[in-house]
Amino acid sequence: MTKSARPTLAEVRQWPATVDVPQAASALGCSRSHLYDLIKRGEAPVRTLPFGRRYVVITQSLVTLLEAA
Repeated sequence: MTKSARPTLAEVRQWPATVDVPQAASALGCSRSHLYDLIKRGEAPVRTLPFGRRYVVITQSLVTLLEAA
């Protein structure tokens, strides 16, 4: 996957159980800053977990959202 290429659903299914926000944002087709804003407002379309000072996205919730699209 190149830096600007959006990953396919098949590729996302192969990701680990959690991914960082920039990686999840690439799958959603939005910027990482936009996804961070949604997370901080409690409006993210995917499940997230606080992990220290950062957030991680639960990959299964990302897959479920992409399958519905």
